[in-house]
Amino acid sequence: MRGTPVAARVCILTVALCAICCALPVLRPDAATPWGTLGLLAALCLTCEAVGRRFDPGSVRDGADSLLPLLPAAAFLLPPPAAALVAAVATLAGRVERPPFAARRTWRTAQLALTCCAVSWTHTLLGGPAALGGSGPPHFPYALLPAGAAALTFSLVLTALDCVILAAAEGQPLRRSWRALLPRALGPHLVHALAGLMMAVLWRSSYGPASALFVLLPMYISCWVFAQYHREDAAHRATIRALVQAVDIKDAYTRGHSERVGRASVLIARELGVDQGRLEALRFAGILHDVGKLGVPTRVLRKDGPLTPDERRVMELHPEYGHEIVRSIGFLDEARAAILHHHERLDGTGYPYGLRGGRIPEAARIVAVADAFDAMTSTRSYRPGRPVPAALAELRRCAGSQFDPRMVRALVRALDRHGWSGAGIAVTADEVGAAVAVPTARREAGRPRNRPAERPARDRSP
Repeated sequence: MRGTPVAARVCILTVALCAICCALPVLRPDAATPWGTLGLLAALCLTCEAVGRRFDPGSVRDGADSLLPLLPAAAFLLPPPAAALVAAVATLAGRVERPPFAARRTWRTAQLALTCCAVSWTHTLLGGPAALGGSGPPHFPYALLPAGAAALTFSLVLTALDCVILAAAEGQPLRRSWRALLPRALGPHLVHALAGLMMAVLWRSSYGPASALFVLLPMYISCWVFAQYHREDAAHRATIRALVQAVDIKDAYTRGHSERVGRASVLIARELGVDQGRLEALRFAGILHDVGKLGVPTRVLRKDGPLTPDERRVMELHPEYGHEIVRSIGFLDEARAAILHHHERLDGTGYPYGLRGGRIPEAARIVAVADAFDAMTSTRSYRPGRPVPAALAELRRCAGSQFDPRMVRALVRALDRHGWSGAGIAVTADEVGAAVAVPTARREAGRPRNRPAERPARDRSP
């Protein structure tokens, strides 16, 4: 366990000792341990882990993910010490992807053994074994109650132990880890528990253990589909991060601006009642609205002083550059239109195409308001940010000519409800303590082409 913090070592050893104490009773002469069932379940866990590693290695992380659907079945079919032993044997033989290998293997083995023991105790205390039947039919719907409680126990214990090790190894606050991990664990663990319940019912039925294997195929196909989806989603997010980092490196004065615009766009969209499926596209639109700056010469982006008319025309090409950059990225969908048109104005004096009113895509109108708001409230090297009320007042003043009034009202309502800092974003105007009245929303969100000289130096973020 070299390289592992002392607190993490203590945590790992403590949980490992608890897991050993939970599993030891299977060795007692009077334990009446069902060794046949225990051995079959352990063999199934090892087989599933090996198959998952062979055919879908990307879904096997630290040798445990491929076991999770089988562990509830073991907890339902076996007494608590035997369930802990199945989890320990299967996980101990699993694969560990990242160092420190010994610490990770020990921790994951002890964690799952302790969790399975707690799940089995919950199921037993609520009468789960009797509800599964055996010689008679299972008692439905009562059997669902101990299975649901067991799924909840699985999520709570596993999440609590994850929070403890994160606090010990990385210093992460327990409350923040709990809030982040638990909601994501409840759904999958409930699905695993229901699949485990079906497997346990078939195992105890007159058809025997062989019939329970029919549950494994659809269960693992579902797990594979979910794993594929999550990997694809992770690839999408990595693409977005790479593009945003490239823009931030090239135009350091607007660093962090893109992420804040994405969050503000989501606030507006939620207030408008946009369906959940479009929210992610609008967030991507806000994050990537300035990706076209990659096509603008660095000397123009970082120029001290006003832009010349020629430089201004080059700058105004960045929405088209951005659209070309993301054109072939299929998952962006609606975000492409927002990237291309977020500098259009309702009165038709915007760019690149001078669209007017309702001809401007809704996503572009949302991003335009979010963009201007963050530009006004952000502190730059040449001027402090404005307070939120002052920025909102300027947006109201420009509503109808530059911005869609409906989007402005939605942002006002969202900030009244959640607050700007409540969205996870610090209000930069608070850091400087006062507002300046010189920059207006017109300067922050793009001036018409016939008035380039009024734009402040270095303000390249419309």
